Amino acid sequence: MDGLHPQVQALLQSAAGEGDPPDLAADRAGYLQTAVELGGAIEPVAAVDDVVIPRADGGRVPARVYRPQVATGDGAILYFHGGGWYVGDIETHDRVTRALANAAGHAVVSVDYRLAPECPYPAAVQDADGAAAWIRDAGARQLDVDPARVALGGDSAGGTLAALAAQHARGDGLPPVRAQLLVYPATDAAMDTPSYREFADGPMVTAADMERCWSGWLGEDGHADAASPLRATDLAGLPPTAIAVAGMDPLRDDGLRYAEALRAAGVPVEVAVYDDMAHGFIRWGGVVDRAGELLGWLGERARAALG
Repeated sequence: MDGLHPQVQALLQSAAGEGDPPDLAADRAGYLQTAVELGGAIEPVAAVDDVVIPRADGGRVPARVYRPQVATGDGAILYFHGGGWYVGDIETHDRVTRALANAAGHAVVSVDYRLAPECPYPAAVQDADGAAAWIRDAGARQLDVDPARVALGGDSAGGTLAALAAQHARGDGLPPVRAQLLVYPATDAAMDTPSYREFADGPMVTAADMERCWSGWLGEDGHADAASPLRATDLAGLPPTAIAVAGMDPLRDDGLRYAEALRAAGVPVEVAVYDDMAHGFIRWGGVVDRAGELLGWLGERARAALG
């Protein structure tokens, strides 16, 4: 495809002919295998600790805390992994969150939120909201981080959850969220943007893939408005936001439109467009150099916001 970075073209060629995974378990295993094969070396960090975040219903959300090798502050980035709300977990993004912790100089807390189809909407949103409250309250005390220096971040479906959690956190009586770090987020279930038409057949993620992700998460109960960050009626008061998008991605315009809407609401926004990249590239650090560029950019934005 014209304009696609040669490293991504090579990745696509190596994956050609693999076909679709035959079932959900294979899909999840394949997503993890991709992270292992394409993610590159595992960055050392100062410490890694598994914790649990209590849910309002008495359940628990697993999470993992990464401490940077060189800490520049006592803030935290609460991170939600991508995977279409049905695949992905702490392990599939272990390389990403390690690198982000080191790039930012602050702790990263990776959240293992509930997935569809076992736990459809709103389970993942409830987990995200609960984690965002916890990290600014009891979690801050437990982890010895500053509850007033918290950013919410995520890629793809995780970017959606981070954006929704930031919206829901306004006025909750806890210290305000300091920043959003959103990587090619899905912001509107309508899927009717020019980029959805231009890249309907990919590369990597297709429009049909996204339709399956949205429908598998939301079901048939009409949750599209509440689950689409772009459809919020009021975006005022949200924290400064950094949005990164891939130029050759059906979701490109979801991120760009959300940036426009935030700016219109008076929210400071920085946008980075990686024109020659496809959806998912933050996880390809072992074979695609621009993944490292993106993580460095996110780290800079986090340091600026968290101090």
